[in-house]
Amino acid sequence: MIRINPDGTMICLYTEKITLSELGQLDIKRASHVEPNEKGEWLSDLTPIDGPILGPFSKRSSALLAEIEWIEKNIIEGDD
Repeated sequence: MIRINPDGTMICLYTEKITLSELGQLDIKRASHVEPNEKGEWLSDLTPIDGPILGPFSKRSSALLAEIEWIEKNIIEGDD
């Protein structure tokens, strides 16, 4: 999913499914950190983009999925 703003800038989650550099100059920023806590549970820390800390999750894959869903809903689809 890619959001194209009226000024032509785009916002998306970085993946290697398409070569983003072919679309123009990139400005890549870290959106989150997915890390375990002291109990071995997983947290998605979205504070680098002024978001919440999601979790805890029993599986890292669940934390990653929650991170993607939050970013898509609140940043890419949002009015930011």
